[in-house]
Amino acid sequence: MPSPQQARAQASAITSGRAARDSDVSPTSRLRTLFDRPRLSPGQRRIAQYLIDHINEAAFLSITDLADRVGVSQPSVTRFASAVGFSGYPALREKLQSIALGTLAGGHAAEERGNELQAAVDAEIENLENLRRDFADADRVIAMGRDLAASAPLTVLGLRISVSLAEYFAYAARRIHPDVRLVTRGGSVAYDALLQSREAGGTWVLAFSMPRHAHETLTAVKVAREAGLKVALITDLALGPLADEADVTLATGTGSRLVFDSYAAPGVMCAALLQAMTDADPERSQARLEEYEQVADQLQFFLRD
Repeated sequence: MPSPQQARAQASAITSGRAARDSDVSPTSRLRTLFDRPRLSPGQRRIAQYLIDHINEAAFLSITDLADRVGVSQPSVTRFASAVGFSGYPALREKLQSIALGTLAGGHAAEERGNELQAAVDAEIENLENLRRDFADADRVIAMGRDLAASAPLTVLGLRISVSLAEYFAYAARRIHPDVRLVTRGGSVAYDALLQSREAGGTWVLAFSMPRHAHETLTAVKVAREAGLKVALITDLALGPLADEADVTLATGTGSRLVFDSYAAPGVMCAALLQAMTDADPERSQARLEEYEQVADQLQFFLRD
């Protein structure tokens, strides 16, 4: 009899989904695609991030109001519109309004948000709904799981607040992958680990960067790239210095209504990538899971439920 974890691995294999229709893709993903330009200046990135974070309101702002909200000049907004492929701000705003109106038409009727704890849960539900829309086409996650599964060793990097997500991913990945190396300290310790991983034949690093984004994470990602490693990044921002350095960015929202952020959507993203790694080499995965279950039973790792 397979263990529950083995049964889940067998029954939950990801299959390539249909290509997502425009209406199926989350508003944040549509905006990230719209603004995905490698040469945006820091000021232009600020404009893009404000529009992503406040689409339903920002889409109806005048150029003066938008500039004031972001803290840039009106010419900066005009240059941003041109940089992302529009003739000017009016044309960009028309596109933003079509996205915002589609969001409002497809959303639920406004309802009482309740207290702050309930509002925090509502925000996480919205993050998960956006992630669900992003998963309408699973090919990107499937491909990433295949690449991570093939990297031996596989390095998982998470510094400061991102340590918890990195530890969770590495702990689970070791059940299905023979050589997972966890890096949770920055500076020269991280550099040594990254260089050794590349020398040992590794090809990928999976890096986590949650708010507040640390300079040492950016430095470590650059070191990984310079060493010849490819970088997959799980973060809350698809735009910015970290995303510019990554080969693949998997962006998903974090809960920010309470004093410390919550990570429901990044946690689901981790589980989806782990599933994709499991699917990429099912024979190896099942053999390793079976071996682990035998050791766990022999040494009585777990309580009998």
